[in-house]
Amino acid sequence: MSKVQVMDHPLIQHKMSYIRDENTSTKEFRELVDEVGMLMAYEVTRDLTLEDVSVQTPVQETTAKRLSGKKLGIVPILRAGLGMQDGILKLIPSARVGHIGLYRDPETLEAVEYYAKFPGDIEERDIFVIDPMLATGASAVEAITAVKKHGATKIRFICLIAAPEGVEVLKEAHPDVDIYIAALDDKLNEKSYIVPGLGDAGDRLFGTR
Repeated sequence: MSKVQVMDHPLIQHKMSYIRDENTSTKEFRELVDEVGMLMAYEVTRDLTLEDVSVQTPVQETTAKRLSGKKLGIVPILRAGLGMQDGILKLIPSARVGHIGLYRDPETLEAVEYYAKFPGDIEERDIFVIDPMLATGASAVEAITAVKKHGATKIRFICLIAAPEGVEVLKEAHPDVDIYIAALDDKLNEKSYIVPGLGDAGDRLFGTR
């Protein structure tokens, strides 16, 4: 069954308070999402395997640790997932990046795919699917389904804010995918918005309405 981890690191929670604040400017919002994405990636990658390597320091030769050839990939869900992408790449610059575009049908609330492009060796990589929000779960489920269809088998989902309803939907659809969350909120309202939430992440990232 999926592991669900809510990250309570003080720096993440501090920055999340400003991300939620309606008075935070577009510039500040974008910078904060970038920073929280990087902090979350630091925690998510805690279990990466290491190998011993020989290193010559200015003083003498010693044994140090390096990642043991682990291949990673990032797949942001367009468009809001782009806000977390650069922060994660600062930490893992060698990661390959794919993209999946989804929009929510206003009547059915189902996610509809309109674009998908993934690394050619996706089946060899640990994939992080990223999106600031997990509301109904429809977009996350569809994105992960698409990633699996292209060959990925090791997948994690990372988001800033989630509703309990979305978490349950994602767990049921993809029980093999672990979920990492900065904040688990109260519920969805009648319009399927996360409460208390942060508003529309895409609009706040790009200054649109």
